[in-house]
Formats: sequence, C-alpha cells, structure tokens
Amino acid sequence: MNIPLSPLPLRAFIALATVAVGTSWLTAQQPQTQVQAQGKGKDQPANLREALEHIRAGRTAEALAAVRKEIAVNPTSGPAANLLDTLGATKEARVIFQKRIDAAADPAAKAAAQRAMAMSYAFDGDSKQVVELEKQVIAYWVTREQADPQNAFYQQGEMANEAARVCIDAGDLDAAEYWYRKGTEFGLKEPEPKTHPASLWNYRLAHALGRLAARRGDKMEAQKQITAARQLLDSDPKMAEAQERFFPYLVGYVALYTGDLKTAETQLTKAMTSQGGQNDPFMPCLLAMTYEKMGQQERAVELYRKAYTLATAHNPPAALVRPLARKKLGL
Repeated sequence: MNIPLSPLPLRAFIALATVAVGTSWLTAQQPQTQVQAQGKGKDQPANLREALEHIRAGRTAEALAAVRKEIAVNPTSGPAANLLDTLGATKEARVIFQKRIDAAADPAAKAAAQRAMAMSYAFDGDSKQVVELEKQVIAYWVTREQADPQNAFYQQGEMANEAARVCIDAGDLDAAEYWYRKGTEFGLKEPEPKTHPASLWNYRLAHALGRLAARRGDKMEAQKQITAARQLLDSDPKMAEAQERFFPYLVGYVALYTGDLKTAETQLTKAMTSQGGQNDPFMPCLLAMTYEKMGQQERAVELYRKAYTLATAHNPPAALVRPLARKKLGL
C-alpha cells in the first residue's frame, strides 16, 4: 500500500527537513552542541532540494537517488547523511558520519559528528549504540567545564536526556530511567548565575518518570509524577511559559499507556494543536496510536501520515516516528 502523503508547503517542508539534531523536546532555550550548517531553501544543494520534493510526495526511491547524486559530488555531506537516515538508508548514512568523525578538525566537530552518528543508530532503534556515542559527546563537554561551565553542564544534561529519550522509545526502560536521572544530575551542576533553573530539570525528570511509570503499568506512580510536574509548573511561572505545552503530552501519554483512551485523545489533541506542538511529529503519532487502540483505523492512518510528513529532522522524535509510520502506512 502506497498512501500519498498530505500536502505541505515546500518552504515549510524544507525548513523542517534541514534541521539537524534539534533541541530536546523540553526546550531549555540554550545553544545546542555544534552541528553542521545545512542551508535552507535556495542555499541547499539542488540535489537535496530535489530529494526533499520527492520525500514530500512520498517518492522514496526517487528521493534516495537524488541524495546519492549529492553524495557522489560531496562524499561527506552531513545533510545528505541526515536524509539517508530519514529515508531508512541508515547503514549508508553511518559510512558518511564515520568519515566526518575521522576527519573532524577539532574536538567540538568530532563531538557533533558523534552525536549525529548516535541519531543514526536511533533510527534503527539501537539504544545501546546511541548511549555509547552520547557518552562520548558527554565526555567532550566535561572538557569544557572550566572554560564554559554553564553551557558544559547544560549540554551534558541534554545529551543524557537525548540518550534516555531514545531508550524509552526503544523500550529499554531501565536504561532510560538511568540516563534521565543522570541528565538531571548534570544539569543541576550548572553554577551560578544559572541559565536553567532547578525547576526546569526537576520538571523534565518528573515528566520522564511519569511516562516511564505508565510504560511499566504503574498507574499510581504515573499519577504521582503528573502531580509533581503540575506543582513544578505552578511554582515557576517563568519556566512554565515555555514548558506548559508539554504537560498535556505527559497526561495524554500516561493515559494512552494505562488504558484511558478518551483522556489520551483529549490531551494529545491539545498537545498536537498547541503553539509549538504543530510541528512535533510525536504528537500525531501518539494520537494515531490512540485511535488505533480505539479501533478508528481511518483516523489513525491520517495521523500516521501527518506524523510521517513532519518527521524530517535528525532527532529522537523523528527517529521513532519515521520508521514506525513507514511501517504503518506500508511505504
């Protein structure tokens, strides 16, 4: 079954597809680890613009051909490797990422390439390889603690949480909990003047522990963490300005995995339509899973299609959504 993808304006699609390893799902509004410049629109190579048009139209073979044309003239193209992962050609992508690691001009560039390699393994659901690579990126940020302590500890927390996110999506719940807790530990080490309050890291941890409890079938613990997350938001209005939109996601996720499908539908719809949530492919994917469990197959297919179209970044949400939606849609 080859289901046409829903239309998306090309300018918007290119903007989505040229994101490398993006910010974590709970944004902390801090510069991310170095990633290669990818270019947008006319700044991007013609072959990759062509590939994006084919991806938008659901023409996978043609998209792969266009990406490979670019690699023929630019064998170490990071944006091309990212698109190979998006298209499911992860082994080809990792050949390029390894070249970028081997040829890195400095430790920062090497860490960026290792992080990209980690995300490539995430597209295969290989959480163990992701963790090993993210540990190497964390080790780089340890070397930056003296020169750039605020950012160094923040980045360590981000990398740990990124690894944890891949682990929970892969079903490795114990590893996910370990790395979510490590992420909080790293983040809380940021010295004064702090650029990220303790309330942010504690909220992120409560959010993660709630989802983990739901996945383990512990509804009582999940509800406890929902309450903790709500209290943290209410205690810090400034932090909540950016983080409030993730609360319906938590409630909906817990409801989905504990069998309260009506609440899941309501809360995940709210999360998907919130400002900032419209471009997150994980929200329509979760809602599609909800409708699938409710026996509403047509609505599920529509949302898997939407999630697939949105999942063009090189980050944990896309790494889960793209392969799952491809399978669900028979692409």
